[in-house]
Amino acid sequence: MSTTSVRALDPDKLNTLLHKAVVDMGAAMQSALIVIGDRLNLYRAMGDCAPVTAAELAQRTGTNERYVREWLNANAAGGYVEYDPATDTYAMTPEQSFAMAQDDSAVHLPGCYHMLASCMKDEEKLTDIFRTGKGFGWHEHEKGLFEGCERFFRPTYLANLTSSWIPSLNGVEEKLKAGARVADIGCGHGASTLLMAKTYPNSEFFGFDYHDASIEQAAKKAAEAGCADRVHFDVAPAKSFPGNGYDFVACFDCLHDMGDPTGAAAHVLQSLANNGTWMIVEPIAGDDIASNMNPIGRIYYSASTVFCVPASRSQEVGLGLGAQAGEKNIRKVVTDGGFTHFRRAAETPFNMVFEARA
Repeated sequence: MSTTSVRALDPDKLNTLLHKAVVDMGAAMQSALIVIGDRLNLYRAMGDCAPVTAAELAQRTGTNERYVREWLNANAAGGYVEYDPATDTYAMTPEQSFAMAQDDSAVHLPGCYHMLASCMKDEEKLTDIFRTGKGFGWHEHEKGLFEGCERFFRPTYLANLTSSWIPSLNGVEEKLKAGARVADIGCGHGASTLLMAKTYPNSEFFGFDYHDASIEQAAKKAAEAGCADRVHFDVAPAKSFPGNGYDFVACFDCLHDMGDPTGAAAHVLQSLANNGTWMIVEPIAGDDIASNMNPIGRIYYSASTVFCVPASRSQEVGLGLGAQAGEKNIRKVVTDGGFTHFRRAAETPFNMVFEARA
């Protein structure tokens, strides 16, 4: 017998659910428009916050006015731009510009939408792994994921990495300023590696990732930044990256993606110099499911379903920690790998930062 036959519908609760669904459907539909607007520089062309007509924006960006007008109307209805009916013009507020049109702002949002587009393109493959239980490797995803991931995380690193996270670690910033040997594990396109290299010019950096296409992009970015002489990128997995004597090792939002994070922790431990430090940045999460029932938890559980758990299950061991592993599980992985010192050093509304030492 279905539950609907024994429980009467509450009209108010149903309307609340339908209202939520309408909001979610609008956001989902607009996500494609955000990717399009980002690719065509429509947001950037409005970044000066000056009023513009649809025709003017189309001319400015080399696009078609009819499509641009519909795009503008959708963005105005969604609150990402403002519409003035008296002048039939559109403009961004400073806050909208900061979030949507400024690539290096601390809250740049469009990168996340490239990740969303990528997972939708992979929907059929992801549906299949629910049936089979198999993994789906990071490298198997549609290519938009890799650019989107860098652009999604880079604003957080710009806002926090060298200003608060590294200073929260015991003695690390002093070593980096003086000249240290640093490994960035799971570096992707190298956003975190290059930011640290820019801030600490006396140190030498080594970025490792098992995804060869990401390492290729990271190496190009290092050359463009003019620091390829002291920033090196190589293809290597977390359990066997080369080198030792590292004063500082970092893992940004990737430990939970690993098939054998305990094995990775053990390898990090043996790669560290005496008194070396491992910084682990992970998505914010409580240790119990109920504490993660909030908007941020919704994002992270969803991302974990399509990106993180499948990536882990595609590797040996396939522990599948997930993006909402919480401090208790991260602590266990790190201490099982041989570390004796573990503490939460910093946090943001989106991240937990842990310090581990031998």
